Amino acid sequence: MSGPMAARMAAGGPNARSMDFKGSGKRLLKRLAAHRASVVGVLVAVVISVGLSVVGPKILGHATDLLFGGIVGGQLPAGQTKEQVIEGLRAKGDGGMADMLGGVDFTPGQGVDFGAIGEVLLLALAVFAVAGVSMMIGTRLANRAINLAVAKLRGDMQAKLSRLPLSYYDKQKRGEVLSRATNDIDNIGQTLQQTMGQMLNSLLTIVGVLVMMFWISWLLALVALVTVPLSVLVAAKVGKRSQPQFVQQWKTTGVLNAHVEEMYTGHNLVKVFGRQQESAEQFAEQNEALYEASFKAQFNSGIMQPLMFFISNLNYVLVAVVGGLRVASGSLSIGDVQAFIQYSRQFSMPLTQVASMANLVQSGVASAERIFELLDAEEQSADPVPGAKPQNLRGHVEFEHVAFRYDEDKPLIEDLSLTAEPGHTVAIVGPTGAGKTTLVNLLLRFYDVTGGRITLDGVDIATMSRDELRAGIGMVLQDTWLFGGTIAENIAYGAAKDVSPEEIEEAARAAHADRFIRTLPDGYDTVIDDEGTGVSAGEKQLITIARAFLSDPVILVLDEATSSVDTRTEVLIQKAMARLAAGRTSFVIAHRLSTIRDADTILVMENGAIVEQGSHDALVASGGAYQRLYEAQFAQAVAEVD
Repeated sequence: MSGPMAARMAAGGPNARSMDFKGSGKRLLKRLAAHRASVVGVLVAVVISVGLSVVGPKILGHATDLLFGGIVGGQLPAGQTKEQVIEGLRAKGDGGMADMLGGVDFTPGQGVDFGAIGEVLLLALAVFAVAGVSMMIGTRLANRAINLAVAKLRGDMQAKLSRLPLSYYDKQKRGEVLSRATNDIDNIGQTLQQTMGQMLNSLLTIVGVLVMMFWISWLLALVALVTVPLSVLVAAKVGKRSQPQFVQQWKTTGVLNAHVEEMYTGHNLVKVFGRQQESAEQFAEQNEALYEASFKAQFNSGIMQPLMFFISNLNYVLVAVVGGLRVASGSLSIGDVQAFIQYSRQFSMPLTQVASMANLVQSGVASAERIFELLDAEEQSADPVPGAKPQNLRGHVEFEHVAFRYDEDKPLIEDLSLTAEPGHTVAIVGPTGAGKTTLVNLLLRFYDVTGGRITLDGVDIATMSRDELRAGIGMVLQDTWLFGGTIAENIAYGAAKDVSPEEIEEAARAAHADRFIRTLPDGYDTVIDDEGTGVSAGEKQLITIARAFLSDPVILVLDEATSSVDTRTEVLIQKAMARLAAGRTSFVIAHRLSTIRDADTILVMENGAIVEQGSHDALVASGGAYQRLYEAQFAQAVAEVD
């Protein structure tokens, strides 16, 4: 395997090991334990159910003894006692039969007492019925506890995603994050649903059956326990081999989901550049990797059940042989042996079930590891409580000797200072990677500065809550973001309060979006999806600009906001922005000439530092870095506009 696939799989190859199987399992159980009432109810119901189920075979064994004793007694002449019959058999030299009848309760001349047998069977029926009802109640309570725990886990995941810094998303693929938030949580829910009640039932059954087995015959109980070490050894060996494969299975699932998400959202580019074949080949490689990981995980854990069945049958044979010898010697009754054989089955079945559930448990814990890894990810610094607020929010922004770096050993911005006056438009230009967008991210506290400080109306933004800071900032990005809903709902998304249709239309007119919206079949009630199907890229940009206008911010941040509109529309937008920018501070990152020329102050950035600042005319006249950018990027645009 080579190319992109090798790079993506390098972090989790086939030999990837479980990070913390026991720790993740304990954390998962603690989340269940949080719902104590339901968990206690499950325990009580399962104990009752298992206890009655364990007593059932002993009751049925008594019915067998009554039936066999009646048959024996009916074939013997009346007038004798049981002891006399046995002594007569020994006198005739039939000691084996005498020993066997010694363990049978019968009365010579008295046949089968069907009334007594019927009472015993009714008692057994009642016992099994109550056991079944108890198990049903326990299952219902278990489902409730599991669903509550999974719902809480899903809520914690959502809350965590909102607290993670932007740097986390910069390093993670969206499909991978989505896979953890959906596939892994669903897998945990299914695992708990399929294993929690059954696992508890199996473990309690093992204990209960052991007690009954020792009560009936300690010798047969020891014979039945001979195969337990072998069962434990098989379960441990198989589990050790399959757990890393389950971890790899869910890692590969995340990688595949990330690839599918990338190819779906960028399907236009894939087709334009003729990369369908390469995309299909990458999908095939990743799909094959997922198949191999899933096959190995399921195969390794799947051999558990047949091995456990073999051991169970071996146990059955040993118990039957030794039990038959005990009946022949008169040490046990046939009913007790019958009950013991049932107990041996009941004892082996839970062991087999626990072993066969190992694959589900390992798969669920592997998903839990991935979720807890995300929940343990470093969060953005907490907001101060209470947060500071400017007394009069005007939009005066100052960067004071600001330093910032994404990586500790790679400085990006060093000792940057600038002042943005209220009502002024500050344009930021420079080559790619100069730090233009980073400057805006620092203002919005998507990242925190590593040196210096940023103030808003004299208040350090690090002392303000993020919500309070961002409430006064409207932002329009180069990459538009819309959600499934009407156009009116998408525009109103930027408002902090309920807005009227008139206010929505006013914002649309200000952004010059009203004209094209009214040409749509349902106007402002036209429903679009998150991809903005039905509207062009420029029209989507106008909708997002209208959204920013409706938020009525003190500070406007436009990051290449007009990159998707034509020159004429851009001029109209700039005129509308000029009206709306009155009294507001505007930060504009753009390469389009009209945006740069109309700005009050233009900042030229190179390598994270401001190398020039001033008006358009002054910077052109200076013959510095801006002049070089102007000649390289804007000369042709000037000719087109002029």
